[in-house]
Amino acid sequence: MEYNTKRNKLIIPEYGRNVQKMIEYCMTIEDRQKRNDYAKTIIVAMSQVNQAGRDSMNYLHKLWDHLFIISDYKLDIDSPYPKPQPEQAEEKPTPLKYKNSQITYRPYGALLESMIKKITQLPEGEEKNILIELSAQEMKKLYLQYNINTCDDEVLKKHFETLSDGKIKLPESFQFKTTRSIISSSKKKNSNQKTTALNKNKKVGVVIKRNNQGIR
Repeated sequence: MEYNTKRNKLIIPEYGRNVQKMIEYCMTIEDRQKRNDYAKTIIVAMSQVNQAGRDSMNYLHKLWDHLFIISDYKLDIDSPYPKPQPEQAEEKPTPLKYKNSQITYRPYGALLESMIKKITQLPEGEEKNILIELSAQEMKKLYLQYNINTCDDEVLKKHFETLSDGKIKLPESFQFKTTRSIISSSKKKNSNQKTTALNKNKKVGVVIKRNNQGIR
């Protein structure tokens, strides 16, 4: 058995070891046209494994960039996009500038705080009540990611009132979801994501087998 510690390090783990093996094999193909054709097959496999941002305009460009990066920039093929350079990958992104980076409570982040402040500006009605409940439940979910041991619902209600500048006070009858149900839901979601990723890797394995048979 070949243990992961003895295998080549995954350059971009999101694509898995099968895709990396495909790229390593592609680099050994001597005929340039066959190498180009096999690279296109790899791009298809990559798109099946990693569908994040699939609707973005530069999605395919990103896949081709990742193809070269995984090959350590050594893959010699005809790409529809300019080949990326190693120094580009090492460049640090420009820090985002915020109008106000001050966060009242770190566990909730700036986005939720901003959402609650916008809710205070809505007219009274069913829509506002729904948004209040959703944001309050999200608040507990975020807090549990920060500290699962000391989560007091009454403290969360006070935090919500503070974040709304005192304009919204959750009623005493308001019920947060239980900690157990939130954790259980999170585990189920992670399990489903792992199952989906496993199924995608199986599909890629079939693609590898078919293409290797065809080339041989």
